[in-house]
Amino acid sequence: MQKNIPFILLLSFASTICAQQDKQFTLDELIPGGKEFYKYYPRTAEQFYWQGDSLLQVNGDSVFYVEKPFSSRNKEFLFSRSADEERVNQLFDSESYNMPFTAFNKENNLFIKDKNGNEIAISDEKEKGIVYGKAVHRDEFGIDGGVFWSPNGKKLAFYRMDETMVTDYPIVDVSTRIATEKSIKYPMAGEQSHEVTIGVYDTETEKTNYLKTGEPKDRYFTNVAWSPDGSYIYVAELNREQNHMKLNRYDALSGELDKTLFEETHPKYVEPQNPVLFVKNNDNQFIWQSQRDGYNHLYLYDTSGKLVKQLTKGDWEVTGILGFDEKGKTIYFVSTNPTPMDRHIYSVDLKSGKMERHTSASGVHSGMLSKSGRYIINQYSAHDNPGKIELIDTRNEKTVTLASAKNPFEGYNIPTIETGTIKATDNQTDLHYRMIKPANFDSTKKHPVAVYVYGGPHSQMVQNRWQYGLRGWELYMAQKGYIVFVMDNRGTSYRGADFENVIHRQVGVEEAKDQMRGVEFLKSLPYVDADRMGIHGWSYGGFMTITMLLNYPDVFKVGVAGGPVIDWKYYEVMYGERYMDTLQENPNGYKETSLLNKADKLKSRLLIIQGDEDPVVLMQHSLQFLKACIDAGTHPDFFIYPGHEHNMMGVDRVHLHEHITRYFDDFCR
Repeated sequence: MQKNIPFILLLSFASTICAQQDKQFTLDELIPGGKEFYKYYPRTAEQFYWQGDSLLQVNGDSVFYVEKPFSSRNKEFLFSRSADEERVNQLFDSESYNMPFTAFNKENNLFIKDKNGNEIAISDEKEKGIVYGKAVHRDEFGIDGGVFWSPNGKKLAFYRMDETMVTDYPIVDVSTRIATEKSIKYPMAGEQSHEVTIGVYDTETEKTNYLKTGEPKDRYFTNVAWSPDGSYIYVAELNREQNHMKLNRYDALSGELDKTLFEETHPKYVEPQNPVLFVKNNDNQFIWQSQRDGYNHLYLYDTSGKLVKQLTKGDWEVTGILGFDEKGKTIYFVSTNPTPMDRHIYSVDLKSGKMERHTSASGVHSGMLSKSGRYIINQYSAHDNPGKIELIDTRNEKTVTLASAKNPFEGYNIPTIETGTIKATDNQTDLHYRMIKPANFDSTKKHPVAVYVYGGPHSQMVQNRWQYGLRGWELYMAQKGYIVFVMDNRGTSYRGADFENVIHRQVGVEEAKDQMRGVEFLKSLPYVDADRMGIHGWSYGGFMTITMLLNYPDVFKVGVAGGPVIDWKYYEVMYGERYMDTLQENPNGYKETSLLNKADKLKSRLLIIQGDEDPVVLMQHSLQFLKACIDAGTHPDFFIYPGHEHNMMGVDRVHLHEHITRYFDDFCR
């Protein structure tokens, strides 16, 4: 029955709805580091984990056991995380918790500690240029750590990095009364690189021996893994040119090379990212990931180095592995099949090669496999789904929803997001884009444009995740009246080797051509003001921003480049030489892609932003470009964030985006 509601209350309710719809979001609400960022960041109140095949639910400080999750879903309280730290470690880091020792670094030396807290020094190095037990090769090749315990926890393999031959590079800390030098080791492309060896410490004999990796010493030792019985260590070794990889096996006791199992070569580059993964319950077989057929796929090998079979195949990529079923007959993985916009969970039978898909809803899925492999906790989002957590029974594909995130923008009139494809300059390849239009969009008016670009390897900006991967700054600019455009050009990832390595020896060339296809598309739209176009990017995107301004000087009115690479001869060995080779090998490529040689082409307003302690893209890049512009008579602007490295973090990140926005408003509106 309808109730009589006072007219004045109706007016009040209507005004509240309108106020919600017309809300102008602040950067504090949209940018990580902002005081109210998480207010509009979609999250579920609950998180779920496996303890074997038991489903655990974490809600705030409380941990619950979920009984019969496919039916009753009764919860039994287990403990409070703050009150029982030991149990937290046992449940959520059980592998490390059960190990007899833990490893840690102190002043570049490596130590281990037993359960009683007793410390043992593995190294006692006084030379500051030699580092034990930390990531090497500047975290390339999937390297994210420097210690590798054997399966039984009694032997520890570790990296030893000798940087004494690498040039010291001065980083200056201006926060001290008298500025302090904080030198780093920075091996530039074509210069001398550090040398890495792999040690093995035996906790029972308390002795260390080193793998006899031989010459040349400036190779890359990547993807270290133990055999299940702890007898051997597998290493993916890559030459300095990064076009020839050997999977080598070493005797862990003697350090002798036992066997080269197989080799991979490519005329451009090989980039191993994942160590061998031994098949569950089968110590004689392992999984290897490779792009050898043009896409990252799974290969089954035996320990003699014989290829048993290629497990996955197609014009799509495996992007992650979840694990095996209980018997080790099936492996579960995540891939870009059937579209690079999505991620779906699949499994493949190691014997028959039969593949099954376990997720149906469109979106970007990730999963955690239970110990038996029967159940998957599936967490995913899509453009219209802020996030869901599901439980999947892989035997019958029965699925239940465990938790859902609420749309944090519900009730608000926010900008609209559209996606589509544009042909690359090869006139064959589809490039995915997202375009954000202001709320209450008026197609009869001309709108300014903000293009956001990254464009480099190991990236994919446009995906079918929540709001198509929309960034807070994009929403902020759209509500100010800009049309915002983001496109993944060739050179980015997850589309196959040929899609990415088109940049080889000529970074910025094909990427810029593809981005111009996006510009041409924008110019064809009747509501785009082609005279008010701006572009912004960071790091590789900063390089792309300035590249676009200088290669196409009459297109953009404004550009903002953060931490930009200016000349690749100033960038580091591992990344730089992979894509450009050395200056000696590719002089024309370095000359053509250097922005120093094009400083006279600058017509647009350009703001360069840099952290003054950036150890990744050194401030030398920006300073050299400023000098080149002075010599050429052109006039970029420059802004420094003191004390920051390659990215601005915390509340300063909000300031950064306000500064970028002001520059667009000053010169592009």
